[in-house]
Amino acid sequence: MRYFIECSYQGTRYNGWQKQPNALAVQQVLEEVMQKVLRQPIELVGSSRTDTGVHAEQQFAHFDLPGPLPEVGKVVNSLNGLLPHDIAVRQLLQVPPDLHSRFAATHRCYEYRIIRHKSPFQYQQAYLFRPALDVVAMNEAAALLLRYDDFESFSKIHTDVKTFRCAINEAQWVLHGEALVFRVRANRFLRGMVRALVGTLLEVGLEKRTVADFEQVILAKNRKQAGAQAPAHGLFLTEVGYPAELFS
Repeated sequence: MRYFIECSYQGTRYNGWQKQPNALAVQQVLEEVMQKVLRQPIELVGSSRTDTGVHAEQQFAHFDLPGPLPEVGKVVNSLNGLLPHDIAVRQLLQVPPDLHSRFAATHRCYEYRIIRHKSPFQYQQAYLFRPALDVVAMNEAAALLLRYDDFESFSKIHTDVKTFRCAINEAQWVLHGEALVFRVRANRFLRGMVRALVGTLLEVGLEKRTVADFEQVILAKNRKQAGAQAPAHGLFLTEVGYPAELFS
């Protein structure tokens, strides 16, 4: 039987979601705790691969069991009792046996959060960036992302993807309290894509590039033409979407 696990985590201590040799990853910690609670080997397949230091407010993964889980609520409580403070399980859901957490997802949403003043509460969850920014120009540039679908310029090089095409249907900067937040939603994202977008858009906000320059970066399909990646600690995976009927 196949189950989805919904979780959230603060990525500060972890080398991303995906487990790897000689580095601590969220997937590894979750699997080890689940194996203790369920008393059988568990292998998680995540919906998204967040990078080192990146956080997730909503992450899904699937795993298989030979039979149904009894008292799912108690299992969730047991998992949360053993997991470290920076990882939490929200729910476990039984799903069709062929439902893949990654390939069945219809969209993913990320937020990049910037603060303008030092905060002892947000220093690991937002990028402290003091220079004045032209947010209007940044939003004009961000709006161009909805007109294109090839984002090779914002992908890490030497990745094993077959295509650089992504369907972005939301990209905007908004004020959220004292934070300036870049919200972007797409069917998929490339490795390092959001942080590269933010780094390049900040150059537009600093008037180091024009909106027309930003469009030329998209068209160049060359990572060297884009700006540097923004720091990881300001980035959150905030939503992974699926068709509603899959969970009914």
